Amino acid sequence: MGVGGKSRFCAAAVLLAAACFAGSCGKSAGSAKIDPYYIAGSAENRKQFKDLFNLLDREKDNAENEFAVIREIAASYARQKDYSRLIHFLSARTINFPADPYNGYYLLMIAYAYMQLDSYPIAARYFDLIIKNYPDLTINEESIHLVCLRQLISLNDDPEQQVLYYQELISRFSEKIDLGAAYFMLGQACERIGDWNGAIRAYTLYLPYTGTIIPGFPNADHYAKQQVDFSKSPKDWTYESLAVLRRVVEEALDAGNSRQLQRCQAKVNFFAHSWEQGETDDSGMADFNLADFMRGNKIRYADGLDASSNATEAYLRTWGWSQYISTWYLYFRKIYFPSDPEIHGRWEWAGIYYGEKF
Repeated sequence: MGVGGKSRFCAAAVLLAAACFAGSCGKSAGSAKIDPYYIAGSAENRKQFKDLFNLLDREKDNAENEFAVIREIAASYARQKDYSRLIHFLSARTINFPADPYNGYYLLMIAYAYMQLDSYPIAARYFDLIIKNYPDLTINEESIHLVCLRQLISLNDDPEQQVLYYQELISRFSEKIDLGAAYFMLGQACERIGDWNGAIRAYTLYLPYTGTIIPGFPNADHYAKQQVDFSKSPKDWTYESLAVLRRVVEEALDAGNSRQLQRCQAKVNFFAHSWEQGETDDSGMADFNLADFMRGNKIRYADGLDASSNATEAYLRTWGWSQYISTWYLYFRKIYFPSDPEIHGRWEWAGIYYGEKF
């Protein structure tokens, strides 16, 4: 993720605020003289903090040891739920020691402290700041940039930012994440910003990961396959309006012409199953010859659409198909496909429900 002028401005703004905040605390925590502000808690805790700050002063020429002491000081504040002092202490460190290679990690601890204070927007700014302005670090075998990206995806619901975060997550950490879930969620984010081509690319990349459990999207496999299959199809079975589609279907039924009726069917994602089955059940996908059901039968249909029909879905009750299941409801659907304005909003005969509605 590149660092643009806007991100540098945000970084400066956040750190300036931190500097002003930390400035009220007197000398930096790394000074030989211990600022009494940082010595807090019970008598035992106060003694521990004095020991830690004295140790920090002695280890100022050893980066690794200094880092270990700073982590322990911050962790001690966290254990006491003294997040204000934690934020002051680490803010002072990043301001007074800008070349410290561990500043990205200190800012990460500050971000978590703000989350504990329910200041999620501020925490998100710090997570974003780390990714855009600080090199990655591996602490406890975990990348701090990976941690930040996961938090940003959770905290920031701006779809344009979501696209950027998922793209970076996939490009940099594909071996450390659930790649299937990342591709699907990237597709969702692309849809939200109107990047339909990007959404189809993401869903196409998701398909090899069929079976991935994605919280909130129990039908992810079916949805992604529908989008990809439809995008690749000629879409020559669609009709400009529900009225036109219905008229063509009814004419085929009146004529008993199975070939004419079959031409009205959607050529991808068409289903045929009972009401009890879900559309996502692949065992219900239609693979039959309409002629087998129309031969010798007079198929009739209702004068009007079923009362449950609405602006995007419609049901036409028909009967006379078979001695086993005489009644079929033909399911018509308005097409949602914004990537192609000529197709988006047209209608298709998308499926069949067997039997009476329950």
